[in-house]
Amino acid sequence: MTTAASTLLGRPVWYELMTTDTAAAETFYKNVVGWTAAPFESSPDPYTIFNRRGDVGVAGLMKRPEGMDMPPFWAMYVAAPKFEDAVAHITRLGGSELSPVIDVPTVGRLQMMKDPQGAAFYIIQPSSPEKPETAPEVGEGSWHELMTTDAPAAMQFYGEVFGWQPSETMDMGPMGKYHMFNRPHGMIGGMMNKPAEMAHVPPHWAIYFLVDDINAAIERVKANGGQILNGPMEVPGGDWVVNAMDPQGAAFSLHAKKA
Repeated sequence: MTTAASTLLGRPVWYELMTTDTAAAETFYKNVVGWTAAPFESSPDPYTIFNRRGDVGVAGLMKRPEGMDMPPFWAMYVAAPKFEDAVAHITRLGGSELSPVIDVPTVGRLQMMKDPQGAAFYIIQPSSPEKPETAPEVGEGSWHELMTTDAPAAMQFYGEVFGWQPSETMDMGPMGKYHMFNRPHGMIGGMMNKPAEMAHVPPHWAIYFLVDDINAAIERVKANGGQILNGPMEVPGGDWVVNAMDPQGAAFSLHAKKA
């Protein structure tokens, strides 16, 4: 009997919002994305789980730690079957550690890292058995976008660490080139150099959550105190995206499949 090869390495498996007002943020995202929420009882500190339809957990919500000198933000967790190997690989290629190693019972071993250009992300070795990889469903993270200072170098870094495969490159004129990358089930994100107007913003990952209808979602963002920063925009292939900010100042994005 043959064993299927693991596809865990490089799979984004979780998203997490650190914010200043967790109650307000919970209400906002429940109304905008359509999530339900429940407390994670195993956490020593208050932690809320966001669930998509079917009561499947997709993201977490927590208070920004005291002394963390940065605005509220969304972070992604990228899986690895061997935690220590992944951390060593990241540091060997010029990345660095941003937090201690954290062991969460029933969840896994995790650590916040940053890439050589300074964008933060988490690495995690999950405790739960590996599940089949499928296309994102409504309410899940469906696109992962890196705004950085050296997109080709970042693509090489993430390719070496996570096995992400460069795919199409789109020329965006004065804004430069947008480098897309794949996982086994298809394209999952893109990378580009920050435009001049974002010079003051550090390199970062932007998370896109899948919704049914982009225009209806935009109205929900506005009605619940959020701001639309850019869009809606039609992207190659006919999908629609919008970049937004929640009432506490965390940037996030929404994505809808073409009608």
